[in-house]
Amino acid sequence: MASMRTFFNSVLATLLFTFSTLAMAVTPTPQLPIPPAPSLPNVASYVLMDYQTGQVIAAKDPDLRRAPASLTKLMTAYLTYQAIADGSLRLQETVPVSDAAWKTGGSRMFIQPRLPVTVDQLLHGLLIDSGNDAAVALAEAIGGSQEAFVTLMNNAAAKLQLHSTHYSNVDGLPDDNLYTTAYDVAVLSRHMIQQYPQVLQITKLKSYTYNNITQRSWNPVLFRDPSVDGLKTGLTDASGHCIDATAERNGRRLIVVEMGAPSWSSGTDAIEALLNYGYRFYENQELAAAGKQVGVASHSDWSPMQVPVSVAEPLIVTVPHGRAADLQTHLLWTPKVQAPFAKGTVLGQLQVTLDGKVVRSVPVLASTAVSKASWLGQLWHRVSAAL
Repeated sequence: MASMRTFFNSVLATLLFTFSTLAMAVTPTPQLPIPPAPSLPNVASYVLMDYQTGQVIAAKDPDLRRAPASLTKLMTAYLTYQAIADGSLRLQETVPVSDAAWKTGGSRMFIQPRLPVTVDQLLHGLLIDSGNDAAVALAEAIGGSQEAFVTLMNNAAAKLQLHSTHYSNVDGLPDDNLYTTAYDVAVLSRHMIQQYPQVLQITKLKSYTYNNITQRSWNPVLFRDPSVDGLKTGLTDASGHCIDATAERNGRRLIVVEMGAPSWSSGTDAIEALLNYGYRFYENQELAAAGKQVGVASHSDWSPMQVPVSVAEPLIVTVPHGRAADLQTHLLWTPKVQAPFAKGTVLGQLQVTLDGKVVRSVPVLASTAVSKASWLGQLWHRVSAAL
């Protein structure tokens, strides 16, 4: 009895809901001084994001609302790929070209009402030529009208939690009700690549030919940096020069968005400075593999009373070089999780902090199913906790 009492006293507190965390050993690495991110005074705003973790490495006014210009076409492309995925549109399907699409101003891929064009060709024209005519044709094919498609765009923005984005057209032509932020563009870009990685097979191309007309990609970074394979650019008087770029070096992908540069050259310089900064001074560190136990939750009303918790996906954190050993983990439990509940139920969050700041937060899941303890079991748990 004494040994059992010692055991329970070692694992239970007087509270009904307690936890223990497992140490996550990280091999220390030599600490390197991390300089501040590039200031880029000529750029209105920017975000440098790690693709795998979604963490923002560096930013300048990331939530500043700006005219997106043709960065708008990212959402047009996203909804096109979504329509292909759900079967309502086929890649090789021929799309009718309306007079509205044909006569759309600005940058074009030069589609015509009586000239066949497929969804695949329109995607190329949209993303490489930045064709406003392609955007209108795709919007009409998917939504039935541009107005209906704009509704779909805003619904998707809400679902993706693009809180500072609003669409008023499908192509990015100037409008006071059309705006986004560097952060929202980065988030949308990450979702696009995660869900539809085939987009990179288009955005990496330096030119595209349709109807015997060859146009060079608008993305200037493609021509300077071989690691860059996307994604989109935009330019109007209101937006300035905007570049949404993504690169992969040594198996690691970064996303960088700059808005409001005074020229393509300065915008490209900004993109390269940020990419080089992110790759040189930051790394990704895996703290726990998928399914790894990271703690134990307990409750006197549960049977079993102690429940191991784990992470569903690999817990990977973007951290400055040399700082991995300084990461700390904290389990924050969801209050009053009532039994019974199934294996995989979210019981809380595992927060990873560096210098007191949260750098990553992921849900922790019950590793086993739990039933409600009998009244006798609950009594025994409470008595044991008080011993």
